[in-house]
Amino acid sequence: MNIKIYYVDAFTETLFKGNPAAVIFSNIKDPLLMQSIAAENNLSETAFIRLDNNKYYIRWFSPVSEIDLCGHATLASAFIYFSFIKPEAKEFKVFSQKNGMLNVYHYPDCLVLDFPKDQIQENIEHTEVLGKILGDVVPKKVLKGRDDLLVIVENELDVVDFNPDFNLIKQIPVRGMILSAPGTDTDFISRCFFPLTGVDEDPVTGSAHTTLTPYWSKTLGKKKLTAKQVSKRGGLLSCEDSGERVLIGGKAILYMTGSINLP
Repeated sequence: MNIKIYYVDAFTETLFKGNPAAVIFSNIKDPLLMQSIAAENNLSETAFIRLDNNKYYIRWFSPVSEIDLCGHATLASAFIYFSFIKPEAKEFKVFSQKNGMLNVYHYPDCLVLDFPKDQIQENIEHTEVLGKILGDVVPKKVLKGRDDLLVIVENELDVVDFNPDFNLIKQIPVRGMILSAPGTDTDFISRCFFPLTGVDEDPVTGSAHTTLTPYWSKTLGKKKLTAKQVSKRGGLLSCEDSGERVLIGGKAILYMTGSINLP
């Protein structure tokens, strides 16, 4: 059995930048098979989209585990939907078991994710291990969201030059750690670390911006923001605090199409 697979670089319009994702539209339901495929792909996420009774369902897998919410792979999936499956469509609706209905809008200049906004609150539970992780960098604020710890620092260079100890980050009982600061040419910048999921540093993390957007929107006093994830590959995002939802915009580019040969 041959299953079509697409590789897409998300949150960029330049090949080899942004965050690569694998996208598979198929009727695969077996999570063990999905995990095996994701491990073989060895990308930060592989998205599986299944059509059932005219409704699309999505699941995301890192190389080692299933993920509750993934922005860049959803953006990549919508890019494939609009490019190859229904080019005339302006909206891609997909259902996630943990997060309900997710929408992606097709605008002329970008794709926009419509995701639930994270609920964040200040957190002081992990002061000791954070002190070891951050070294001489003093956090301005530490917050906890649905999945991740958000660490705010004053200086952009503290984010750019940060050299993480992934074994220490694994000691924090959360999905991962987001490090963020005000930006020079964008409203804010960030880097994201998820060693427990098999992804030490994620190149561009859409789901993290459901956490980052409400913080920076309130801090900067503006609903619409620009963001840059300053990983080695890097990526640009537009963000908007829209009440109970967050709108996250970005571009995508196709890297490769192929087929998986399954027994």
